Amino acid sequence: MNRKPNVGGTRILTVFSVSPVEEDHVALHRILTGSRHTNLEFKVETSTTVASALVVLQKRRIPIVLVERDLSPGSWRDLLEHSSRLPAPPLLIVTSWLADERLWAEALNLGAWDVLAKPFDVQEVSRVVESAWRHWSERH
Repeated sequence: MNRKPNVGGTRILTVFSVSPVEEDHVALHRILTGSRHTNLEFKVETSTTVASALVVLQKRRIPIVLVERDLSPGSWRDLLEHSSRLPAPPLLIVTSWLADERLWAEALNLGAWDVLAKPFDVQEVSRVVESAWRHWSERH
């Protein structure tokens, strides 16, 4: 399980960042681990491809995945489709420099949790990830 009690009732929550862009991983790590979020402490794990992400997701129960819109080979849609078949599927958040209404509509209609625009806004990332965590933890 990738969430466990910590000292003082704080939970450690693993968030999985899937992007070929190293700056995405660095920014998410800085945002999520840089300050205390309610009773959560975040651990950010990373992958650069859909294939390597799926290997990890098949072996480990990770509740939240942030995935770059522009992946190759594969796509965020592939990751969503394959991960939705897992026993405890993660909530997928699509990230993009071009987070327009079309992407939002497509992502949400296909089953993604949300879309985050880049450059990442600290408060928006925190709000979306915490909301996803609450939803996922209620289901599992």
